[in-house]
Amino acid sequence: MITAEQNRLLTQVGPGTAMGGMMRRFWLPVCTSAQLPKPDCPPLHVRLLGENFVAFRISSGEVGMLEEYCMHRRASLVLGRVEDNGIRCLYHGWKFGVDGTVQETPNHCDDRFKASIRAPAYPAREAGGLVWAYIGPQELQPPFQPYAFFDGHDANRCIFRVNTPANYLQLYEGGTDSSHVGILHCNLANPDWKDKASFVPDASDYSSVAMAVGDNAPDIDLENTPYGFHYAARRDGPVLDDGTTTDSVRVTAVILPTGRIIPIAQYQFFIFEVPQDDFKTSTYIVAHGPKPFDRAKMRVVLGLNNEKLWTERDSEYLATPENRFGQDVSRMGETWSGLEGLVPEDASIGVSMGPIVERHKEMLVAADSAVVRLRNRLLDSLKLHGAGKNPLGLSITDYSKVRSLADTNVAKGKRWQELLPDNLGNTQDIKTKELAGI
Repeated sequence: MITAEQNRLLTQVGPGTAMGGMMRRFWLPVCTSAQLPKPDCPPLHVRLLGENFVAFRISSGEVGMLEEYCMHRRASLVLGRVEDNGIRCLYHGWKFGVDGTVQETPNHCDDRFKASIRAPAYPAREAGGLVWAYIGPQELQPPFQPYAFFDGHDANRCIFRVNTPANYLQLYEGGTDSSHVGILHCNLANPDWKDKASFVPDASDYSSVAMAVGDNAPDIDLENTPYGFHYAARRDGPVLDDGTTTDSVRVTAVILPTGRIIPIAQYQFFIFEVPQDDFKTSTYIVAHGPKPFDRAKMRVVLGLNNEKLWTERDSEYLATPENRFGQDVSRMGETWSGLEGLVPEDASIGVSMGPIVERHKEMLVAADSAVVRLRNRLLDSLKLHGAGKNPLGLSITDYSKVRSLADTNVAKGKRWQELLPDNLGNTQDIKTKELAGI
């Protein structure tokens, strides 16, 4: 259990807060590439860590991000015109480049004036089908950290954004909680668990998210890493022909301050829970694997095919108490939750907890140990940042070899870490041992 004060530290992300300051030290996703589909397309409003920005793609194809409000008279640049390699405010025509350069001031024709000022601009770049930005102190800007999903063909990457009206932490915690997978998601992950039956997933189904073992009370093995931690959910596996007893292990990598990798049999989900503010979160879901994805089929698996709850148009998740968080009670005879797909189940549970969970009222059990570790590692990172040091993960130069591991049979007593030799990450300047703890 954590205290109300620790809960406040973990959940408040706006300017001047401890968590907000720590998160600002990282490059964070701010939108999908598809939301800025072509040069000079309409600009996009971005809400990030309690502040407002505008993202845009100029004529050359480069992406940029500025403070939302024009530096002249504070009109919103979201209404602006993107043209001639800049964004122009509608009010008086002031025009800005991606670096904040003032290109034109039609109502004040003085070149010296233009050269003497610069609009608040933030480093932005595009990679892996996402647009990323850095809004922390410019003198502390870190290297851009690559992930495995940056590589390969675009068709082998399927990306969704879901804006959920809940604090980032309750969604992040849900993603580190292995024991809920076979229960809340049982229709897809473990459909026979209620009858104690044996379920054998279809190995030929590329988009399947089914578990290999129907055990909802796994033992949790945790290990700190320089960027947070990874953990194995261990379930009893089969006895091999030679009599060897095994564990079925599912390993999840948790990458602070917002990321995790969810292991699926044939591919991996990279998920980032990026706070818009204290009460709303943009979840970026990247399915990445060795083969092309059928986007329509993946929408069904994720449950993003119900336009009453979510649309590609605006990415807003529309669960509220008034619509019973999207639940169809009449269908609970055929579906466990009355919700269809992974996202509605996870997001609706998160929204149902209220805007910010009162964690000091919880009753935790052993299966929640990864959730507890997430909170502790975030607090560890806040402590480092508060002491003027790099927060956890900031010195990692390359995440492209960090992996999670789908259900894999391992002889009892064998270290599952040996299957993921690159999961400590590549660090710069600071020893791995020093980064892995406090």
